[in-house]
Amino acid sequence: MRTRTHLTPAVAAVTATLLVGLLTACGQEARGGSRYQPDAGKGSTVGIAMPTKSSERWITDGQNMAEQFEAAGYRTDLQYGDNKVENQVAQIENMITKGHRLLVVAPIDGSALTDVLRRAHESGAKVISYDRLVLGTEHVDAYASFDNERVGELQGGYLVEALGLDEESGESGETYSVELFAGSPDDNNTRYFWDGAMNVLEPHIEAGHLVVGSGQTRMSQATTLRWDGGTAQKRMDDLISRHYGSTTVDGVLSPYDGISIGVISALRSAGYGTEARPYPVVTGQDAELASIKSILAEGQTQTVFKDTRKLAEQAVLMGDALLNDEEPEFNNTTDYDNGEKVVPAYLLEPVSVDASNVDLLVEEGYYSAEQLS
Repeated sequence: MRTRTHLTPAVAAVTATLLVGLLTACGQEARGGSRYQPDAGKGSTVGIAMPTKSSERWITDGQNMAEQFEAAGYRTDLQYGDNKVENQVAQIENMITKGHRLLVVAPIDGSALTDVLRRAHESGAKVISYDRLVLGTEHVDAYASFDNERVGELQGGYLVEALGLDEESGESGETYSVELFAGSPDDNNTRYFWDGAMNVLEPHIEAGHLVVGSGQTRMSQATTLRWDGGTAQKRMDDLISRHYGSTTVDGVLSPYDGISIGVISALRSAGYGTEARPYPVVTGQDAELASIKSILAEGQTQTVFKDTRKLAEQAVLMGDALLNDEEPEFNNTTDYDNGEKVVPAYLLEPVSVDASNVDLLVEEGYYSAEQLS
């Protein structure tokens, strides 16, 4: 015989209170919160995994995406990996456990996420690779970035033009000394930046118009782990002391503003930056505020502006489509092979910026005039 259990009024009240509390707790969500949200579509939670807060641009990227996803009706869980692969893997695993249906990932190491993204796929989550391509996995649905080879072409082209090689075409016999820096070896974008720049520079190197004083012309010799400015500064210190005792550096290919600032610090320590010995032409990327101020102060020469607000907007459009079982818009479905699949991509156009057009950043609302003063 089955015995029915009767709750006293007091016990029933306590039980009801606990139930309400549990339901309320499950419904609580702030940016970076822990709501379990198993359903896709509006109101679901998007996990955003950014690599680091040590770079101004990644902070801006994360904030832009969080704000735009929330404006589109989604909750967000924004995490930064502190440039430690194990941190990012743990953060993504946690996002999967929470039931997030979309992950937007800018990888610290593009090849280190194979296992965790397989688990994401098994959980039913969609994955957008953001700016840096995730490698070695078929479990990535879309890629949002800039035309990264074009970034390198803008940097290499600026060096050539600033040194006057286009006009001279080598006829004067004058040569210029340059040094080459590349990005982090574990970032897939590094190869695209390098290839784009070298497409422009190599003909001048082979013709003898540009001379790499150190002889370090291979990408493997020029990489800068984690895009670290301090690492770049130490390498530039070494290059100057070993190869430029009586000669000067005329140009430096730098793929990123943080590396550029490190390079300029080394040059300053070696006596550059004076009227008698001005800084060489130094390129960059990301239009970080410190580098824009350096350009205005005649330190760094150029940077490549990539409007991350527009990149965030594109990631949100992609994510919204994926979460609602729609096909995202792509403009490149052939070039981004991650080793397991060609990842469909949407690429935005970068813009070269120097002292002549730095006002563009104010006109576009990226910085205020006060910030640049």
